[in-house]
Amino acid sequence: MARIRTIKPEAFESEDLASVSVTAERTFFGLLTQADDSGRHRDHPAIIAGRLWALRPEHTATHVAQDLEELAGAGLICRYTGCDGRTWLHVVTWERHQKIDRPSASRLPRCPHHQVGHKCGGCGAAQCSDGAGRTTVQVASPTPRAVLAEDSSRARGALAQPDTAQVADEPHRSGSLPAPPAPACADPHDMVAPHGRKFGVSAGQESVVEGSPSPRRSLDEPSASGSRILDPGSFPTGRGAPAADASLVKVSAKQLVAEYVRGCNRRPPEDFLGHLGRKVNALLEERFEAGDIRAALDKLRSKSLHPSVLPSLVNEVVNAAPQSAASQSSASGAGPWATTGSSYSPYLNPTAEPTTFGGSL
Repeated sequence: MARIRTIKPEAFESEDLASVSVTAERTFFGLLTQADDSGRHRDHPAIIAGRLWALRPEHTATHVAQDLEELAGAGLICRYTGCDGRTWLHVVTWERHQKIDRPSASRLPRCPHHQVGHKCGGCGAAQCSDGAGRTTVQVASPTPRAVLAEDSSRARGALAQPDTAQVADEPHRSGSLPAPPAPACADPHDMVAPHGRKFGVSAGQESVVEGSPSPRRSLDEPSASGSRILDPGSFPTGRGAPAADASLVKVSAKQLVAEYVRGCNRRPPEDFLGHLGRKVNALLEERFEAGDIRAALDKLRSKSLHPSVLPSLVNEVVNAAPQSAASQSSASGAGPWATTGSSYSPYLNPTAEPTTFGGSL
């Protein structure tokens, strides 16, 4: 884990750092931020290049390996093999230039040359065997895995069968006589016991020629789908369900406004439609029929009226007086209510044509 480290001003006047290249000096300063609190780090050029030279692809792991060789030659770092067999490095002058208040215990192996008195983080021991002084001891196995002394010509289940000599000794111990051995060339299936039973075949293992009348798990018969009742009866017939009443279908204000827009030559302004939608929604909340609102919207569109007039048009639709087939003629034949039209229509009105004023003479 990267940490904040201290770089003293005299580092730029150090003769040791001046003896290496600029890239090696930059690698050294980068190792100060990547090393743990004991100054230890993994000695792997590819890992160091990925952490310190990630944005400089021209400086590859090969160049980092050269930087590490220069730093080790100048005595700035020490490269060693830890107790785990891997290569590590540490800054030689770490304790002199880095002062850490609460240092964390290192988890990396110590340097066998400069940190002999320190605790090893690799094995956790105060005194551990360094990687350089370790020797590889090979102990021969008393029973090699790949060596088989016995012949494997016996069958797989032969180990579970008792030995012939042991079986022969058992009758002598129990006091009974051993059974005569069978001829080696005889077929066990052709040997017949005194009672007619063949040797080598136990009771209950003889083949059965006849088939079972009810197989245990036979699925030869196809399973019929549906009810198992042979006569389910007749189904009652009658008239179908009535269609849903169109008047009971709930219509929203958005649908009515959309119908109004479809009837227009050009889409009205949004302010007009918003005002109209609020009026239609208010009428629907008052439980007016959608058909009455449609009729009022048709009048509103045909006369190009303001949306505020819509409630008056709905009132005109629902409370309109019934129109008679023919207006009643005036008794005196004068006044504003006098009509000049006749209520007589042939073939439909059986009454005679009126001859008073207001009718045809």
